[in-house]
Amino acid sequence: MAKKSAIEKNKRRMRLVKLYAAKREALKELASDESLTDQERFAARLKLAKLPRNSSPTRIRNRCEVTGRPRAFYRKLKMSRVALRELGNEGKIPGLVKSSW
Repeated sequence: MAKKSAIEKNKRRMRLVKLYAAKREALKELASDESLTDQERFAARLKLAKLPRNSSPTRIRNRCEVTGRPRAFYRKLKMSRVALRELGNEGKIPGLVKSSW
């Protein structure tokens, strides 16, 4: 189980990303618009830099929904390999069977 503080920090980042998504997208569009002057584009970059760092989507860490584990994460299932194995052995994931050969 991951530290509660790390899990909460990641949730806070997710909220910030949602909050600033539209503003961030608009500023990125302005900064990459070739028809604007260099000063206007640079001003857009400065405004983008003043946004909170945690509002950037790349700061979000994929974590297991069950345990909060940050590594060995399956995106499709939103859980780690450890949690997947435990739930699979308990029969709580439909269609998943333990392999043996």
